[in-house]
Amino acid sequence: MSVYLDNAATTKPCAEAVKAILETVTENFGNPSSLHRAGLNAQLAVDKARKIIADSIGADNGEIYFTSGATESNNLALRGIVSAYGKRKKKIIISSVEHASVEETASALEKQGFEVVRVSPRDDGQFYADDFAGVCDNDTCIISMMFVNNETGHILPVGETFKKVKRRFPEIITHCDCVQGYMKIPIRVNNLCADMMSLSGHKVHAVKGVGVLYIKKGVRLIPIITGGHQEKGVRSGTESVPLIVSFGSAVEKYSPTVSERFEKVSSLKKYLLERLAEIDGVIVNSPENASPYIVNISACGKRSEIMLHFLEQKEIYVSSGSACSKGQKSGVLEQFGIKGKNADSAVRVSMTSETTEKELDAFADALREGIEKIRG
Repeated sequence: MSVYLDNAATTKPCAEAVKAILETVTENFGNPSSLHRAGLNAQLAVDKARKIIADSIGADNGEIYFTSGATESNNLALRGIVSAYGKRKKKIIISSVEHASVEETASALEKQGFEVVRVSPRDDGQFYADDFAGVCDNDTCIISMMFVNNETGHILPVGETFKKVKRRFPEIITHCDCVQGYMKIPIRVNNLCADMMSLSGHKVHAVKGVGVLYIKKGVRLIPIITGGHQEKGVRSGTESVPLIVSFGSAVEKYSPTVSERFEKVSSLKKYLLERLAEIDGVIVNSPENASPYIVNISACGKRSEIMLHFLEQKEIYVSSGSACSKGQKSGVLEQFGIKGKNADSAVRVSMTSETTEKELDAFADALREGIEKIRG
């Protein structure tokens, strides 16, 4: 039995998303920019997906812009805002545990002369809104925070932070990388007080290669890709209709059951933690109030890479952290106080509502065996 527990890296596309792609590729294959009937039909399919995704976060259709994925969305958010406002506002605020597409973009802007302030968690491993708001000032152009950390499942206080920032500095643009929270935790842009939000298709049972950047009406942003003025000039390039409709189809399927699925995965997490408690030497790195979809553990000082290969031989697939880092240490665990052997032996288990207790049993049994057999 193959057991896939790496859903924070990517999810299996649902049948509805696959069907939508096939129909679009074979039947509705026109260019949305073309003025004839085939082009109009393609544009209508894109518009339908745009509305579905907008409704899922409480946004207006015209505030949804399609990209090639959340990495591009994050780049567009940061680079587009500093291009628009950065001549007079030179400060960028981010958390110290952001995805590489935010952290490395901020680092690149830092080299161009921008001041980047990275806010770290306190000694208890938690982030606090006051720590972010306290470093904002009239020179700040953007604050960017992820909603759910992709390595540990920590939930950051995005809504509380953005509201405090906006009360004091209403001109600061707020951006949230919502990739690991979207379709898993109930989210509304107004509740988060977010001016921009990045989403990804392949994390929610659509396919790879499509993402969204929500941009609140009135926010001015300079495009980083120019050309044919698609997506109202914000993101030029012919829209990938098959990928976009797959995104819309997956959201249409899963959006009505976000709360229900959250409860189900919470029960699965509880079951997994009970099984892990039976295994000597396993430390749970994710906090109790983390997203239930991600559980980060340390396996008795056994190196992550060796443990992953041991589990892979049994067709059990987990990860050691962010898939984008390709096995390289991101530094995120250290920010949360997870260091030394505990960091070197970290394993990330990430679930969906379709994960079963039987699969979690297989993982726990194989993990116990690996701890017993693997040397150091």
